[in-house]
Amino acid sequence: MSYMRTVLLAISLSFLMLGLITSPSFAEDKSFYSPVINVDKENYRILISTFGSVFWIDAPDAAKPHLEKLPVSGLVDFVVEMRGNEQAPLLKTWKVKSGETSCKYFDGNTCK
Repeated sequence: MSYMRTVLLAISLSFLMLGLITSPSFAEDKSFYSPVINVDKENYRILISTFGSVFWIDAPDAAKPHLEKLPVSGLVDFVVEMRGNEQAPLLKTWKVKSGETSCKYFDGNTCK
């Protein structure tokens, strides 16, 4: 009886955790270390490649004037907010690790 109760509790908690993890209402931050493949200045987004996939990162208003400073093919550590509803991740910060640029670090508001 106690064993069955433990198994049912474990299954219930597993489903609860799965629901919390896959719920699109919880935004989370992720870091991607990637080369810059392309900077789309017209649509304010950055194309990167990581873990065998290629995807766009959307830039917030504060980053838009600085996008042209990202070195194409340079290695950059991006921190993004993962958004649900099939939206592209939203850029929070970047740190340029290789490549020539006048903006090595974007902190979410300013370039340094």
